[in-house]
Amino acid sequence: MKRKILILGGGFAGVEAAIYLRKNNLDVTLISDRDYFYIYPTSIWIPTGEVTKEDVSVPLNALAKKHGFKYIVDPVTDFDAQHKKVTLESHRILEGYDYIVVALGQDKLSHKGKEHFLSICGKPEEATMLHEKLDALIAKGEGKIAMGFGGNPKDTSAVRGGPAFEVLFNVNTYLKKKGLRDKFELTFFAPMEKPGQKMGDKALVMMDKMFSMTNINKKVGSKIVAFEKEGILFEDGEKLISDLTMFIPAGKGHSILETSGLPLSDAGFVLTNEYNEIEGFEGIYAIGDSASLMGPAWRAKQGHVAEVMAKNVAYNIFNAMQNNDDKRSYIDHLNILCVMDTGNGAAFVYRDNNGGKMIPMPLVGHWMKKTWGWYCRYSKLGKIPRIPGM
Repeated sequence: MKRKILILGGGFAGVEAAIYLRKNNLDVTLISDRDYFYIYPTSIWIPTGEVTKEDVSVPLNALAKKHGFKYIVDPVTDFDAQHKKVTLESHRILEGYDYIVVALGQDKLSHKGKEHFLSICGKPEEATMLHEKLDALIAKGEGKIAMGFGGNPKDTSAVRGGPAFEVLFNVNTYLKKKGLRDKFELTFFAPMEKPGQKMGDKALVMMDKMFSMTNINKKVGSKIVAFEKEGILFEDGEKLISDLTMFIPAGKGHSILETSGLPLSDAGFVLTNEYNEIEGFEGIYAIGDSASLMGPAWRAKQGHVAEVMAKNVAYNIFNAMQNNDDKRSYIDHLNILCVMDTGNGAAFVYRDNNGGKMIPMPLVGHWMKKTWGWYCRYSKLGKIPRIPGM
């Protein structure tokens, strides 16, 4: 009998796992809470109107048709790992799968007054709302805009800092093109003393130069107490006035995992080994943001790491089916890698055990990231070849 594989989640990790498992002609079903794969790294241009939500979304039916996996659009409401039993929002129960790959992503830490901010890393609809609110301020002709991100003391890898910088710099460029930059006050905020430190000391120095060159204010080093309609309250008593607040909360483990029976870290992520296996749960793997990331202190949950995990798990599952003990680990692939877009250029950021660097790429950097977005979409749809290692 052909063994069956169930993937929980339709993000970078889940979709990549489905694609690579199908390369071995395995029976694969993917569960997602939305009917499209959302390319979060290129959603940074939605607030400035450069792209739309549809531009950065790939229909799941197109991916499934191309690669031959089955998919169900129905949120997971319960997962019993011991019995490999999954319950969906429709009350449908899925059982009898030989392998289950947990790729549910992560939840976000809650903040008082969270209804008063929008996140570029939240629900896709929030990016469109940011665009609408930004254009409303532009129509008004002036305003105060604050953008930032938070941290999780229980897991420093669960931070999304890059997109906050990118949206902020893109808004700066957008306002300059509109001839309104001098009418707006832009402020970056974060509770940690040195936000972006994961990128390395050299990168931090360059970030400060970028803030100075773009006349963007900074408010860092004080915990966030609450978000209000008019701005953000900090522990030091200061209130940052804002007409539009964009904030990316740090991640924590997905709520579904709390009652799954799987071993979890203090931050709620699934504890795995370097092969994304889970001790005591044969045939169950956790990848992407759902997994507790091993490695050095500077490690960070990123899309390319999630995809490495997905490819490895596809390889490891296929080998396990052949009674082959050869396995692939994600540890050697840990790094921070991104093209930090500014709307009129970018900076190439790279960090590994040898340190970090940030290389300015005026003009060409913006189009490099645009090209990557195009590549991400069409390579997953099988319309262009995949580049080895990507």
